[in-house]
Parts: sequence; structure tokens; C-alpha cells
Amino acid sequence: MVQPHELSVARSAEAIRQGRISPVELAQSLLGRIDDLDQDLQAWVTIDREDVLSAAKDREEDLKSGRPTGLIHGVPVGLKDIFYTEGMKTTACSRIYADFVPEYDATCVTKIKAAGGIVLGKAVTTEFATSDPSPTRNPWNPAHTPGGSSSGSAVAVATQMCSAALGSQTGGSTCRPAAYNGIVGLKATYGRISRYGVVPVSWSLDTVGILVRTVDDAATMLQVMSGHDFNDPGSSAQPVPDFLEEMKSSDRPPRIGLLSGFFRDHSTNDVWQHTQEVAQKLAQAGAVVEDVQLPPSFASCHSCQRIVMNVECASFHQEFFRDRADEYGARIRSSIETGMLVPGVDYLKAQRLRRVFRQEMTDMLTGYDVVLTPATPAPAPKDLNTTGDAAFQSPWTSSGLPSIVIPSGLSDDGLPLGIQIAARPWQEGIMLGAAGWAQKALGVNITPPQNR
Repeated sequence: MVQPHELSVARSAEAIRQGRISPVELAQSLLGRIDDLDQDLQAWVTIDREDVLSAAKDREEDLKSGRPTGLIHGVPVGLKDIFYTEGMKTTACSRIYADFVPEYDATCVTKIKAAGGIVLGKAVTTEFATSDPSPTRNPWNPAHTPGGSSSGSAVAVATQMCSAALGSQTGGSTCRPAAYNGIVGLKATYGRISRYGVVPVSWSLDTVGILVRTVDDAATMLQVMSGHDFNDPGSSAQPVPDFLEEMKSSDRPPRIGLLSGFFRDHSTNDVWQHTQEVAQKLAQAGAVVEDVQLPPSFASCHSCQRIVMNVECASFHQEFFRDRADEYGARIRSSIETGMLVPGVDYLKAQRLRRVFRQEMTDMLTGYDVVLTPATPAPAPKDLNTTGDAAFQSPWTSSGLPSIVIPSGLSDDGLPLGIQIAARPWQEGIMLGAAGWAQKALGVNITPPQNR
């Protein structure tokens, strides 16, 4: 018999609507799962059990009273500990914010609640969502990094402590931990989801991330949170389509551009061979798969991303850093110090090059539904002093194009492998359709030892 904590977002919401489980039963199942696993995995910072159960009871009363329900009514969602929650600590896993309690919810959190969702708790992040490793452990092998910065969110979803959790991505902080933990990670087009009330790393790079176990759930969460927000200067007024409908209409063999070059050269032999095998399977299932060349501006995209990230990170932290530099971790301290030394002309040049890069990457996708790469250069490293290599994610973050990672198999040593799919700006529906089709065609269903 399937336990409530095993259900996906969509199946949980459906079961609640049909009265097969109650929001309270689902919340209790997830809290019990956290009790069983989190001492070893350390995925959570804050869980307010009373608030969770109280919210679940309220959602239950909504159903009994016949009040309108939302897309994720009664479904608990985890939040990376950089999302503001009124009355609940938002620590960014840093001594600087250790006692910070926001007076309002992030726009994402407001939308989740409006759709009937429940805040389950705050998941561990690396300090200020940067590169200093967190205490969270990889459920596939605790000697290997779970990735970052959305480490707690990814591990919580992978081990069925929640069916959905929010992350963020400034380099590779959503899609990389998704790959390392064998789940789905979605980074939407820059500006699709509001960042208001999210502790920033870099205003012109930060994107809210979605961590789930199925592509359908990624579409559902994207539907809940998308839309313009006047409180976020980077928020787009682009119309929000019905992603689930677009996904269904795109659920067909896609035209796929396989990106080699940089991605081949920086992958291990095993990872690149696995990616070629995946591409072959998709072609055998009916997809058109053709090699595509990266544009000239790709050569500078990583350095531009680092320059912009470091400068904007330094700008946000400048006042704290002046008096409390010794309270920062070594890696974020280095990023801030580096950002303070970058000349303004170099920062502006990097931003100009990013605009060229975005256009060239968009042009590269002409004639294709999506492009395909390995999710990461290698499986999760056996090194707890790193969060892994973000080189395969940062081009999509820097260009602002949407991308999604789905699990595609296991390495020889039993660690998850994934593929990364990306699309033109604002084409998340097409991308989700292609990813969902690929997920079905590959038929990969992997789960860490704790779930078996």
C-alpha cells in the first residue's frame, strides 16, 4: 500500500480533492518521515510542527465547507531557508541572519498559500546560497556531496520528506543538486517567478528553482508561482500560459539539439558515454536528435557569470561585511572580497557580453524544441568540502534561458546520473513537454536506499 509521503504533488492534491486522504494525514506522514530520516541527513533547519498541522486542519476545513481550493490544496512544500516567511526564522544558514524573522512572506510563499499549499519548513542551504558546503548528507552515499546550494531541498524531495521544495539558482544551485540526488530540478526563464522576499546572491542572475520528483510536478509548481510582481524589478510581464496544457500539446517526440563541444570535453568518459546512450534511446523512441554547435559567445559565459555574481554579492553584503567579515564562511568571504576588487568597467562589459550570449543561445535553438546536455560533468564527488561543479548549469543561468534536469540512470558506483534539457526564453511549456516525453521514453525510476 502506497503511503501518503510517497505521493507526488499532483497525486497528493488529487487524493485530497477526492477525499482519499486528508491534508492532516499527509502532513503527519511527512512529519513522521522527517522524524525517521533527518537526524542522519540534516536536510531541515526549521520545522514548526504545530503550524504545519494547524494549516493542514485549516485546509481540511476548507474542503468540508466547500470553499474554493487551489492547484496544490493541502500539499506541504519545503522552502530553502532564504525565502521570507512571516513570523518564522529565515536564517540563510548564516550567523549574520541567525535571528532574522521576516515580517512578510516572499511572493512565492504567498502564491503557494493562495493555491492551498502548506509551508512544511525551512530546508538547509549553503551559507547565503553560495559555495561553503552545508551539513546535509547525500542519501545515495553520505561520503559524497549532495550538491548545493539547495542541498536540503533536494535531499528532502529525494527521500520523500516532501514532494516539492523551493530552491534557487545563481550558478547551478537547483539543477546540480537535483542531478546528484536523482530528482527533477527546474530553473525557469529569468523573470518568470518573482524573487521578492528571497535573500539575494545576485539580482541579475538569481532565479527561483523547483525541486520535485516528476516533470508533471515541476509544471504544477511553475503554474502556481509564475507571474509578474511589481515588487521585483526583474519580474517579467510576459503572459503566463497554462503550462500543463502546453506540456500535453508538446508531449510528442521532440526535435533535440545535442550539445557536445564544451559539455563533451568537460565530462568524464562515463558521463559522456551515458549521455550519448540516452540520446540514442530518445532517437529510437522517435525524437530527431542532431548535433548543434555552441555560439562564439559561449567562450566567455562562465567568466561573465562569475564577475557579475561576485560584484552583486559584494554589493548586497557590503554593510554586514564591514563589521562582521569574520562571521562569514571562507568561500563566500572570498567571493565578496573578489567582487569588491572588480572595476566597474569590467562589470559592465560582463553584462553587455551576457546580452549577446542570451541572443546567440536563443538563435542556436532555432529549429529545435530543446537542446540536450549531461546534467553534470560527473556524478556527485566524493568530497564533503565541495558542492560540485556548476559549469553545466551556469550558461543557462547567465543567459536566463529555462532548463530542467531529469534523472537518466545510475553510475557504476550507484550514484544518480541526469540529463539537462533547455529551451528558448518563455518556452517552459515546450521544454516541460519534451522533458516529460523523455522521462517516459527512458523509463528511469531510481530511488535512494532510504526509500526502498
